[in-house]
Amino acid sequence: MTSSEPFGPTEFQLVLLRRMADHQPDLVEEAVRALGVDRTRMREANRRWQAWAHARRGPGELARYRAALGEPVARRRVEQYDSEILQWELPLWPELRWEVLVGPLGRRTASQVWGCGLVRAPGSAVPELRTEADLRPWGCTVAEVGNAFPPARARDGSAPTRLRLDFTLPDGTPGAAEFTWGLLQRLLRPGA
Repeated sequence: MTSSEPFGPTEFQLVLLRRMADHQPDLVEEAVRALGVDRTRMREANRRWQAWAHARRGPGELARYRAALGEPVARRRVEQYDSEILQWELPLWPELRWEVLVGPLGRRTASQVWGCGLVRAPGSAVPELRTEADLRPWGCTVAEVGNAFPPARARDGSAPTRLRLDFTLPDGTPGAAEFTWGLLQRLLRPGA
């Protein structure tokens, strides 16, 4: 892959996988094979994305998503926060969508990305989460865990693309999990 080749959905998914490889290398290897590429292409996609993201005169974050993924398949305005939620399908995760929250809308300045990550696609089956054993890597999103095991408290994760969620299991046992791009990666020891 050269810098002149298009940067599309496959390359974007490789960028997401690059950070997930820190905790789930076996799942990432399977996904890379499913995309029909190798680790070298994953590293190159990540290098290009990072260069694009940090270019002095590069497009904004939302423009990068649109350039890589095309037009969103769904959009919803959130009047209360003067924002909009945009979603894109990703072939690697057909039951999920890449979601971007953008705001403020209608101002003279360009809208900014306030948050992004993987969420459950409308109409997809939501996993039943009742016990810690149900929390399998790549099996659920941060929102699903938070809703299944209240009270839940989000905290910064171990990297900018990660989020830690502290929660309480039905038996009262405290739990903690780390998510990358909104997708469960691993369980943590509470207090760690």
